[in-house]
Amino acid sequence: MIVGVPREVKNNENRVALTPAGALELAKRQHEVYVQAGAGLSSGFTDEAYRQAGAHLLPTIDDVYAKADMIIKVKEPIEQEYPLIREDQLVFTYFHFASYEPLTRAMIDSKAVCLAYETVELDDGSLPLLVPMSEVAGRMAVQEGAKYLEKPAQGRGILLGGVPGVAPGNVLILGGGVVGTQAAKMAAGLGARVTIMDIDLPRLRYLEDTMPLNVTTVYSNELNIRDYIKHSDLIIGAVLITGAKAPKLITRDMLKDMQAGTVLVDVAVDQGGCIETCTPTTHAEPIFIIDDVVHYCVANMPGAVPYTSTIALTNATLPYAIQLADKGWQAACRQSPSLKLGLNVVRGKVTYKCVADAFDLPLTPVDEVL
Repeated sequence: MIVGVPREVKNNENRVALTPAGALELAKRQHEVYVQAGAGLSSGFTDEAYRQAGAHLLPTIDDVYAKADMIIKVKEPIEQEYPLIREDQLVFTYFHFASYEPLTRAMIDSKAVCLAYETVELDDGSLPLLVPMSEVAGRMAVQEGAKYLEKPAQGRGILLGGVPGVAPGNVLILGGGVVGTQAAKMAAGLGARVTIMDIDLPRLRYLEDTMPLNVTTVYSNELNIRDYIKHSDLIIGAVLITGAKAPKLITRDMLKDMQAGTVLVDVAVDQGGCIETCTPTTHAEPIFIIDDVVHYCVANMPGAVPYTSTIALTNATLPYAIQLADKGWQAACRQSPSLKLGLNVVRGKVTYKCVADAFDLPLTPVDEVL
């Protein structure tokens, strides 16, 4: 199969979808790998490293899309990429369709095969291609939140860990999944007082048993959220419903109950966000302020640490990319229930229920396209 790796064009998206090591593994299996020149530079991987791994370099993004049977990306295609995607071309990337209707309709019109990282799912319900970036984003949420709590950034002027004689900051984390767990580890490590809220009692029991003593768990409901936001310095939205829009757990009217300079970090923003006032921002302009509350809503947070993120992502995606390249997407998805769940839009048909429900589109059973 001919595999194409374009340079990412989203604002300040510094990751690349495939490391030279990943390119070598595909090339060893007699697949042709075409990488856009400069695609890996921001992640620390030179064009020469790709050449030595057996990949071919192409000068433009148009060339890569025109050449490849399968496109491997990091982020969803943006508007300038829509015309480049061909009928029957396999696009393997994060799509987050349910949060953005124009992308969904563009991919339907393209008649491409859209296999979304974020809905590839194992038998135990875990999301192997979302986990590595969720780990990065969860840890970054605290790192960025701590930065924007500083007074020059219009935060409360709070040091999360405090110092002897001064109480540490309060961190509220909505969601106890991968993002929430990693955020809690980071915040606890800094010495903050951390509260994790979730509606999954077995998960809360697990976190209660495994987290440090400065982390407590609370069942998530509106009354508890309204109570805890009054005293929180940093609030992290870490809610995920696979393939669907995130629920709005913090509403516009709740901002009035927060202290001036409170920082909100909505990691769920690429799935529509779990904080009503959050809209996607970029690394170039990461924050905005409403009612004296700082909102950090960067939709591609791991793009700020591309070396770490690119390696972590390739570690997770490469085994699946090899299956797709070796067998073709139809055979690979027939043989792998996990990959089959990744099919969201196929040849003009929506095959993933949450995407169909989000925009009231007809749903085609995935087995019909296989």
